[in-house]
Amino acid sequence: MVSTPSARRTRHLALRSLIALGGFASLASSPTVQAQPALSIPHEKFTLPNGLEVILHVDRSVPIVAVNTWYKVGSGDEQVGRTGFAHLFEHIMFMGSQHVPVGKFDEWLEAAGASNNGSTNFDRTNYYETGPSNALPLMLWLDADRMGFLLPTMDQPKLDLQRDVVKNERRQNVENVPYGRFFETVLPVVFPKGHPYSWEVIGSMADLSAATLDDVSRFFRTYYAPNNASITIAGDFAPDSARAWVTRWFGDIPRATAPVRPSVSRAPLARDTVLVLEDRVQLPRVYHVWPSVPLFDRDDAALSALAQVMAGGRSARLYASLVREQQVMQDVSAFQYGNKLDGLFIMNATAKPGQHPRVAAAAFSAEIDRIARDGVTPRELERVKNAMRAEMLDEVSSVLGKADRLNYYNYFAGTPDYLAQDMARWEALTVDDLKRAARLLQRPKVVLTIVPQGQRELAVTEGTR
Repeated sequence: MVSTPSARRTRHLALRSLIALGGFASLASSPTVQAQPALSIPHEKFTLPNGLEVILHVDRSVPIVAVNTWYKVGSGDEQVGRTGFAHLFEHIMFMGSQHVPVGKFDEWLEAAGASNNGSTNFDRTNYYETGPSNALPLMLWLDADRMGFLLPTMDQPKLDLQRDVVKNERRQNVENVPYGRFFETVLPVVFPKGHPYSWEVIGSMADLSAATLDDVSRFFRTYYAPNNASITIAGDFAPDSARAWVTRWFGDIPRATAPVRPSVSRAPLARDTVLVLEDRVQLPRVYHVWPSVPLFDRDDAALSALAQVMAGGRSARLYASLVREQQVMQDVSAFQYGNKLDGLFIMNATAKPGQHPRVAAAAFSAEIDRIARDGVTPRELERVKNAMRAEMLDEVSSVLGKADRLNYYNYFAGTPDYLAQDMARWEALTVDDLKRAARLLQRPKVVLTIVPQGQRELAVTEGTR
């Protein structure tokens, strides 16, 4: 649930970049990839006295470097009535700081041949730059200045400007896009009141309007401190120089009182909840949504694999049945969305003209019951494993991808060195694991149909159990 533009990542599978992962066996020597040794991303990690975690990965395959900064704050750290702050700061952080005039952050990076972007989700906000290796000192200095010296330049006009930008983004991506109100409709129902994932990452219009300068300044002082952040530098650079630059520019930024991450008590829904939303859409779409499990839970990978078996690609069961064979649905999808504290499992399908989405809703439940009873075939399981293996390799084929993965594992798994374990949990999946995952989906759920305005007869009006 990233509320910002997609990361602009290079997706080339360069041989030298793969070799830089370490321990990569040649795929040409075997008809399968079963025998390849565990992958790793060689790195070193150190922590400054102020608590900033620094991860270094050297890859000299091309003269490019990436700096990826994770602040361990997302919409899940906000308060009821004060939502949208993490995403708001994703915009404010590009608006200059004490030593960087407004507009110069982008201008100076672009002059050096570098680019930058950021994203926000429930659990973290990240900012990143990529560019030629000689731009590394500039990237680090800019990041340090906004971490340590943003508040002196925070004023009401800057807040008002970025608040309006975020409101406009909300209009574009939530209010005025087909099916865009799905998450704000479902999240408060799937999760209990006050749950840190029960509101949209982008926040509400009312909360954004109510935010004061004191509110957002206090939020920054709490969460945008070195002891609540990690920086990964990946690419072609000299580690000793990088250490010196990080220590020089970040070392004197004071730490803050450690923020307290919210906790949750996980409980299934008591009964199916049926919702109907009339919106400016052309075709009805039905969703089945369950509270599921957090990232790296024992069932997280099994649920992700189950989603792929049912709706991941043209050969998946529901796609083959509803889209290709019966031709009653425009599309069908399913995914497990594991987060730090909790998870969501979502299935949806869009009906073709003249078709009712109840056909898809019944097929969802029937397929879940079938897999819970009979399991999946070895061929289906192997297809899913191969697809996930390829996806993970693709994600770490660029220096930016590896930088982000190192930060991802550092925060969610507790160590940057988790690529092999992550891969292993997929390799270890069995038919019984997917049967167990399917049984988790035999529990109560939220059923939402988004229908064209005035056409509530196209809604699924009851649960399918």
